[in-house]
This record gives sequence, structure tokens and C-alpha cells, in this order.
Amino acid sequence: MSDLIFKVSGESTSPTQFVAEARQFKLIIDEPEEFGGSDEDANPVEYILAGLAGCINVVGHLVAKELGFTIDKLRIEVAGNINPGRLFGVSDKERAGFKEINLNLIPETDASIEVLVDWLKIVKDRCPVKDNLTNSTIVNVAVEKQYATQ
Repeated sequence: MSDLIFKVSGESTSPTQFVAEARQFKLIIDEPEEFGGSDEDANPVEYILAGLAGCINVVGHLVAKELGFTIDKLRIEVAGNINPGRLFGVSDKERAGFKEINLNLIPETDASIEVLVDWLKIVKDRCPVKDNLTNSTIVNVAVEKQYATQ
């Protein structure tokens, strides 16, 4: 099977807000007012948590179907903690990213707990977003100078 390619592009509308386009969708990424934003939408790390929950949801339903059971509803709670010291340039003692992410799945289903334990193992193994958060991924970052036209 060949690789899938996903793309997002966009522009900053302020020092704290970025408007992205993903396919036909507009995503607004903003910071809360206490961080200088206008609190118009979720911030980047909240998008990571939502992306993880969304991916677990898709894979969870897919795997449930493969295992022969139905999930009537799936509640997902996800939280992560970050030390903001590096982000705000006051300390370099800790990494900038999440120290830990905790995800709790609460499915409404008639599947037994034994089936759910097997289901969870498969879901954790097959979720691409979880894979990216738990394994090293090459991230190439470059800068391209844009010259102002007069």
C-alpha cells in the first residue's frame, strides 16, 4: 500500500493566531487571553490532544468492527501536562513538549472486558497519531525568506 500524504498550510493573522487550511477546512489555532491570544479557538497543544482523541475514535470503531462488536458511543477524555518554562524562554531544564498524556476511553458496548482489553491493545498499536507521539519522527524545519514587494 502506498503512503498517504496529508498537507496543511496557512498564515498568521496575529502573533498568537494561525489560520490553516486542510483540504476544504479552515482551522483557527489561537491562544487563550492569558497567553496574549483572542481565545477564538483551541491552541496548538489542544489540537494535538484532540487529534489523538479523534484518531483513537476512528481506529477504535474500525477495530471493534473487525473484532465483531459494536460501540454505541465512545467517550474519550485526554489531558497532558507541559512545563511552560522552555516555551516562554525562562528555563531550559525541561523539554518544551508534553511530559505525559493520559487518555481514558469509555465505550458504551456489550463487549466483555476481556474483548475490550484485546481491542485496546490493537487500537494503541494501530493509531497513527499515538505512534507519532510515542516514537521519534523526522521533522524537517526550514525557513524561506519572503522579500517584500514595493
